[in-house]
Amino acid sequence: MHRVSVLSFLLMTELDQWQSVAAIVFGDGSESRLYPLTKRRSEGAIPIASNYRLIDAVVSNCINSNINKIYAMTQFNSTSLNSHLSRAYSGAGLGKEGFVEVIAAYQSPEDQGWFKGTADAIRRCLWVLEEYPVVEFLILPGHHLYKMDYQKLIESHRNRKSDITIVASNGIAVRDEDPGFGVLKINAENQVMEYSMKSDREPHNYVVSPLTRLSDSSYRCIPSMGIYLINRATMVNLLNKHFPKANYFGTEVIRGALSLGMKVDAYLFEGYWEDMKSIEAFYQANMKCIKNSNLGYNFCDRDSPVYTMPRYLPPTIVNDAIITDSVIGDGCILNRCKIKGTVVGMRTKIGDGTIIEDSVIMGSDIEDDRESSIKSKSVPIGIGENTEIRKAIVDKNARIGKNVKIINKDNVEEGEREGSGYIISGRIMVVLRSAEIPDGSIL
Repeated sequence: MHRVSVLSFLLMTELDQWQSVAAIVFGDGSESRLYPLTKRRSEGAIPIASNYRLIDAVVSNCINSNINKIYAMTQFNSTSLNSHLSRAYSGAGLGKEGFVEVIAAYQSPEDQGWFKGTADAIRRCLWVLEEYPVVEFLILPGHHLYKMDYQKLIESHRNRKSDITIVASNGIAVRDEDPGFGVLKINAENQVMEYSMKSDREPHNYVVSPLTRLSDSSYRCIPSMGIYLINRATMVNLLNKHFPKANYFGTEVIRGALSLGMKVDAYLFEGYWEDMKSIEAFYQANMKCIKNSNLGYNFCDRDSPVYTMPRYLPPTIVNDAIITDSVIGDGCILNRCKIKGTVVGMRTKIGDGTIIEDSVIMGSDIEDDRESSIKSKSVPIGIGENTEIRKAIVDKNARIGKNVKIINKDNVEEGEREGSGYIISGRIMVVLRSAEIPDGSIL
């Protein structure tokens, strides 16, 4: 028997078959797809559905799949994410040897630079990742929204004796307007024959549906979800021996593995998946959470709960308000307002006569002394009286005054107004974190 196979067999006899897998979650990136929500935080730390952060969905998938060794790689704007992870997952539900360990980008005498990409980050942290005798590593993006039982993925990987398994979405189309992402060319047995980025090909060469065959009917193209299950020895050899200068896992390491003749398979995922590629995608994901339909992500699934940091806030107080089709976080005070189709984050204060529709209000991190703010003639944190907000995202700790209209009055598609505390993206108004919108403003 091959030495690696013997080692894997011995490890599997000593370890639980699921706990022999460690997850590597990338919680951030340098992309500006969700700017300005990423101006002071990483993508994984963006609040969603009132009480959660984006990274909670992926970490919860791991916990619900009995994967209890989770490494979170962070680098860009990582303060908020590091704080959230350390407070939310300090041993809860992870078992005796379980953990969520943050591995922040670092400099050392051997490596003076920061992480250059996913592959570079893993290579430089192998000395940490190899501490436990795991059999496979599960590499995960931390800003995607989906629910998956990773146990089924692991079973498929082991049954097929794959070196690498890539999760691909079998439920969405490959569209010309989508930004760069990995596309797999697979055969009838779901073995990956080719990996390419959308930007590698001209748009007219793209298959517009994952169910549409290529001209050679034995192959088809399908979008990669950026999720990789890879054997421990395979990963170490690829990163250190074969491609020691590779920076990115998909475009360099996966392609390299294919060129070496390794067995790379696709695991087809049928469920809802959103990779938050734009402000519009983030907005729509929140709207689907409100409807709690089969088309979106279900935060209320008792069989697959979503974990997050406990805040110990008081219940929300509703004073003569009309609320329909909305999600309200803890610790809010809603006074004689009308709220429809809206996500209202924690500690949000909304004044009398205010109307909010089809919006995402992220709430506040702090308790503001409204009386002191009024006396000092500054706008308090929250939303003032007789204000109207429609189709907007209001980031945390925003101060919106009285008689304000945030309605995209000129029906602008894209607009850069950071100096005034907001931008417009896809006709969605986005109020910046801690921005102050004075009384009577019409945006």
